[in-house]
Amino acid sequence: MSLSVIKELSNRYGADPEFILAGGGNTSVKDDKYLYVKPSGVSLAKITEKDFVKMDRAIVHSCFELGEFATKEEREAKVKSLMAFAIVGEGMRPSVEAPLHEILPFKFVVHTHPALVNGMTCGNDGAKICAELFPDALWVDYCDPGFILAKVVYDECQKYRAVKGCDPKVIFLQNHGVFVGADSAEEIDAIYAGMMTVLQKYCTAKGVDTDPVIPTEADMECVMQFAPALRGLLRPEAGCGKAVTVGTSGVFAIPRGPLTPDHLVYAKAFGVISENPAAAEIDAFRTERGYAPRMVEVPGKAVFCAGKNKAAVTTVEALALNGSRIEKIAAAFGGVHYLTDAQREFIENWEVESYRAKVASGGNSTLTGMVAVVTGGAQGFGYGIAESLAAQGADIVVADMNAEGAAKAAAVLGAGCRGFAVNVADEASVEKLVSDIVKEYGGVDILISNAGVARAGSVKTFALKDWEFVTNVNYNGFFICTKYFARVMSEQNKATGLWSDIIQVNSKSGLAGSKNNGAYAGSKFGGLGLVQSFALELVADHIKVNAVCPGNFLDGPLWSDPEKGLFVQYLAAGKVPGAKSVADVRKHYESLVPMNRGCFPADVAKAIVYAVEQQYETGQAIAVTGGQIMLN
Repeated sequence: MSLSVIKELSNRYGADPEFILAGGGNTSVKDDKYLYVKPSGVSLAKITEKDFVKMDRAIVHSCFELGEFATKEEREAKVKSLMAFAIVGEGMRPSVEAPLHEILPFKFVVHTHPALVNGMTCGNDGAKICAELFPDALWVDYCDPGFILAKVVYDECQKYRAVKGCDPKVIFLQNHGVFVGADSAEEIDAIYAGMMTVLQKYCTAKGVDTDPVIPTEADMECVMQFAPALRGLLRPEAGCGKAVTVGTSGVFAIPRGPLTPDHLVYAKAFGVISENPAAAEIDAFRTERGYAPRMVEVPGKAVFCAGKNKAAVTTVEALALNGSRIEKIAAAFGGVHYLTDAQREFIENWEVESYRAKVASGGNSTLTGMVAVVTGGAQGFGYGIAESLAAQGADIVVADMNAEGAAKAAAVLGAGCRGFAVNVADEASVEKLVSDIVKEYGGVDILISNAGVARAGSVKTFALKDWEFVTNVNYNGFFICTKYFARVMSEQNKATGLWSDIIQVNSKSGLAGSKNNGAYAGSKFGGLGLVQSFALELVADHIKVNAVCPGNFLDGPLWSDPEKGLFVQYLAAGKVPGAKSVADVRKHYESLVPMNRGCFPADVAKAIVYAVEQQYETGQAIAVTGGQIMLN
């Protein structure tokens, strides 16, 4: 079926960074009556058959036959209404380039933005060289995207047809990529393969390197100095309620001007290039350009890219590197042809591109854009908390002794999540974790100090090494994590004016003694003392410090592990009189809870979100025990 063919073509080209970046590009398939085109904001790499917008071809085609209008805005409005009317049934908003797909009479159309192609289309001599390399292709000089562009391309195709007696299968748009049309997927592939071969051969002959730009390693001293503050300085509007995420991309030269609509929409036209990026310089840029920069280059030391979350940062990074590569390739085509100020301003203020960027970036959930670190997050309670916070939009750092488990957990949680190895009881390990996170995200909004261990036994026989093990992880680990994360939070908060949160996952055993469990309970009681003490000190740095004290997570590995779980330990230690099996121990602990069940990660996650959102709460212990512990 044709839809399955275009879906496969879309997914293949959309997943290849040589052809598509930032979910851009679009595709279509048509029959005698209907055009099926990619919706605006939907990624080609992930598009499904049902996503394509079904449109009446006759109505789409009618937009080329309209008479004269007093202004181009009037024409745009008329064509926009026709495009809406052309949609058959219910569907998403079609790509604004849908009319262009109707112009080419071929069954399949694939529009992409390869760096090799844009090296030519963004070249000062691009049109001349294109005519030499691709004599059967149609070149169209730059025109603002939208329905006006479609009309220009339509008229140019009419002229082409009058001269050559056929329709072009390849249309190069200046500073805007290429359209390829054909009646089979095999021919689409053959045209693209031939095009890339010709361009590569030409660049090689000119001695121009076309390889992707590979950044060199960033200067970590520079990263730690600037990244946390840039989370505040690069916000879309000074004083807005959330920090941006700032990723460090290593060392390379960011684009020096506006290249294509995608570069403008997702990475903006220009960035700040400075040895010492500071508030005055960022504010001056915002005043001059009307927006905050999304790229900052400290020459020879680091490039910082900003976005509302990690996914947005990744897009900016990709386009910055792509732009740098295009500028390099354009040397073979007479140097770089940048868009004019008027063209740039049209894109920046164009409602269609704002819509596309908004859809592509996803919605705004409660924690969207926040960076949350969960220690001990690879499994059990920690993973459950991470999962709940990720579902609310947070980018999660899974920090765990189990590096492989942390990486796997992060991969499941989402594209903006990362896994790192850490031993919370080791200062060097925690310090490295913090620097890795600053490089990846710019800073941290929420630290959830969850990593913990338990050893049960009578005080009369309990081994000192086990006592020290529990204390070192549960008590010392919380101190070490707070020490290093607070330093970064303090710096970013100075620039953002916002608050950060440190939340210890404590326990009901931190609120009431626990028989045959002195090491664990002692570490948790001590943890609450640290929470209160740190809260008093760090409030001056706009850091709130609180604890959540869960009841027993009876389904997690801490309790249910068949070899080392607390059920097994408590049975062996005789902590539950009369218990003869693990099931007896579990039933006993469930019976102690008025709500007659153990605690779930979602219960704790809700308490954590409360602590984050509550701006007048610090130094508190929030009991999440199903009524088993009731505070005075």
